[in-house]
Amino acid sequence: MPDTYDAVIVGSGAGGAMSAYVLTKAGASVLMLEAGRDYNPDEAPMLNLAKDAPLRGQGTPDKEFGYYDATVDGGWEIPDEPYTTAEGSEFMWWRSRMLGGRTNHWARNSFRMGPYDFKPFTRDGLGVDWPVSYEDIAPWYDRMEKLVGVYGNNLGLENHPNASPGVLHTPPKFRVPELFVKSGGDALGIPVVPARRAILTRDMDNRKACYWASPCGRGCAIGAAFQTTTSLIPWAKTTGKLTIQTGVMVYEVMLGADGKASGVRYIDKASGEHREATGRVVVLAASTGETARILLNSKPNGRSEGLANSSGQLGRNLMDTVGSSLSAYFPDLEGRPKYNEDGAMGLHAYIPFWDYKNVAAGKSNCTRGYHMEIGGGFGEPGVGGFGGYDGYGPNLRGQVKQRYGARFGFTQRGEMIPNAKSFCEIDPEKKDKYGIPVLRFSFGWSEHEHNQVTHFQNAVKALVDKLGGTITSEIRAPVDAISKGGEIIHEVGTARMGADAKSSVTNSFGKTWDVDNLYLTDGSIFASKAHKNPTITIMALAMRASDSIATRLRTGEL
Repeated sequence: MPDTYDAVIVGSGAGGAMSAYVLTKAGASVLMLEAGRDYNPDEAPMLNLAKDAPLRGQGTPDKEFGYYDATVDGGWEIPDEPYTTAEGSEFMWWRSRMLGGRTNHWARNSFRMGPYDFKPFTRDGLGVDWPVSYEDIAPWYDRMEKLVGVYGNNLGLENHPNASPGVLHTPPKFRVPELFVKSGGDALGIPVVPARRAILTRDMDNRKACYWASPCGRGCAIGAAFQTTTSLIPWAKTTGKLTIQTGVMVYEVMLGADGKASGVRYIDKASGEHREATGRVVVLAASTGETARILLNSKPNGRSEGLANSSGQLGRNLMDTVGSSLSAYFPDLEGRPKYNEDGAMGLHAYIPFWDYKNVAAGKSNCTRGYHMEIGGGFGEPGVGGFGGYDGYGPNLRGQVKQRYGARFGFTQRGEMIPNAKSFCEIDPEKKDKYGIPVLRFSFGWSEHEHNQVTHFQNAVKALVDKLGGTITSEIRAPVDAISKGGEIIHEVGTARMGADAKSSVTNSFGKTWDVDNLYLTDGSIFASKAHKNPTITIMALAMRASDSIATRLRTGEL
């Protein structure tokens, strides 16, 4: 390896891989450091059947999302890599620990943040505004979506922006259950519209269009379902400018006498050897929690607050997506003809938030919005989920066949407003196997999120009633129905961007205010957590930031 790279990037997921792609295409030499193992999507068990897997493919502690899930060494609990939670808090920290990170097994839901989402404080006086507007980021959404491939329609919905003409791929058609739910939504003024997902519906470059037969969470060897291991990383490799090291744990950013980042220190997890990597610019994209951990553990001149933390905001403003769910049963769907309804093995349709006008007028108990992810139909049967049956033999089989495909799930994914109860810090005592101090999480929802759950429950009850169905899951109080912190795996915000160094960690390009050549390109820089899934916004911001870095490298500013 050369002594010094143009850029050292920590992390290989959405932000890290996008930064590597943009920088290598611009001619920069890049070293990518990944804490997990190498991963080749050709490993994906795309067409294996659950009935042939141990426990019929059910999840286990080392495979939370099922036997065939693409996660190889990660999860909420990783041997030798603990984290802690403060007394009275509950937080689940997911780490993928594999090349490509979470992009190998995410749902690929790809909803743009809108004008309201970038300026929430201006709208309702809560949280903070981003230092950028939707108009600033819209061209980068277009460029990013063209590059990775996103299906969907332009519908002109409030706060759900259109893409430019020709950007989006044609979405798959609605299946029977989605058409059924849409009929109820139309009657109530609740939109049921084509989803946007990072799935190809036409061939593109070296990636093939989806053939509608494999769960996306298993990984996609043909590249139809976007993941950095079938796109950004191999594309960056073709430039000859990318070097990758896997199985290495970065724990510190090094600072030179000039106050600039000179590189990072890391541990080879296999040998335990401590090493250094140097570069003209350092890019942290290790994930929201891990990036905060690295900066908090970096103590220039022995300063206890960590690196790039003159604002005191590092580790603060931790947010996750609000989650809850309800399921329902619809007699009108009983005994219908059986079709292959695999489709894109994810959302064909969803319910975007529709109640903005009532929120703005103070006529809703919702402060911020949410969307509903909906699903049902003739999926591959798994273990569980068939309660309410009696008997055995032909009688039981007849009941199952009659009711098969008549169940439907409604899942809430909503916006969390940052609060003082939710943050991460370095645990003063506990260290991991490698001797690195671990993170301690504090987390709590507020009344805003609880009210949002109530709004969701009421909307689902109205929709199910209109369709002649029955809610089959327990309707619990919001404080009990809401997800745990981190459970939705959308945590963001521990090093938020802002308009000045007093109230934020980075500027609008992810450049830290305190260190001129240290950039963050993951979810840590989010100033708010819109209900839209964060991945495509991470990539759009990373593309924009890396384009700026490339310019600064080219002109000799870095």
